[in-house]
Amino acid sequence: MRICILGGCGYIGTVLSKQLLEKNKVKIIDTQWFGNKLKKNKNLKVVKKDIRKIKLHDLKGYDVLIHLANIANDPTVELSPTLSWEVNVLAMMNIAEISVKAKIKKIIFASSGSVYGIKKEKKVTEELTLKPISTYNKTKMIAERVLLSYSDKIKIYCVRPATVCGYSPKMRFDISVNMLTLQALKNKLITVFGGNQVRPNIHIQDLVNLFNHLIYKKVKPGIYNAGFENKKIIDVAKQIKKIIPCKIIITKSNDPRSYRQNSDKILRTGFRTKNNVKTAIIEIKKKYEENILK
Repeated sequence: MRICILGGCGYIGTVLSKQLLEKNKVKIIDTQWFGNKLKKNKNLKVVKKDIRKIKLHDLKGYDVLIHLANIANDPTVELSPTLSWEVNVLAMMNIAEISVKAKIKKIIFASSGSVYGIKKEKKVTEELTLKPISTYNKTKMIAERVLLSYSDKIKIYCVRPATVCGYSPKMRFDISVNMLTLQALKNKLITVFGGNQVRPNIHIQDLVNLFNHLIYKKVKPGIYNAGFENKKIIDVAKQIKKIIPCKIIITKSNDPRSYRQNSDKILRTGFRTKNNVKTAIIEIKKKYEENILK
């Protein structure tokens, strides 16, 4: 199979592409703003390019398109909201149009579980109303709607991942589990803002396995949550403390986001997780002790 990954040089894409290369020819299109940690492979082609400039020849001949590229997280989006709307939303229509012309069979889009906003429901399912509270969340919601408008022409899968955690050769430490684990390792101190906010989590390898599940299995197109551990931030910190001796300091927070995710829909398709938050903490600790993260 021939698979194209937009944003394949990032945190998730680096792990995903390595796994896909075991059976497929893979093309990656990425601006490489944060470098490229991918190892050379005869079945891998890497193109340094802005997704806003995608042309027909970029996608022609590929079976599946996995869209990971975006201006990620709230602070980065707020640096340039206009650029974020262009990359995260406006580029989507062009990508969808070209995918249809290129006869792509499936598009798998990495949206975000944060599109739900603040929810009190214990089971936040795909059917609930979206109420995004940040510009980043809003770009994800609108990008979903743009892409889903092409559902009559191509198989569309919108995955709403929880907060991703775990090791990648292209690490991110701006996400909760990874960030708090690094604090414990480097400073022997974890600073928790608030702490009672509930966030869903997913291990990076489970997310990669989920993408593989959507590629190879007969799964009905549509929207799928991907979050399997709903935890308070303070409970994540305490879990880290059990593995890495450290102190925990709690301070006030101006971040009201608190939501859970229910992912029964994807589980009903036969998908199963193999990792968890504990797995992520242990592997980050191991990589740190091996001087890989220093």
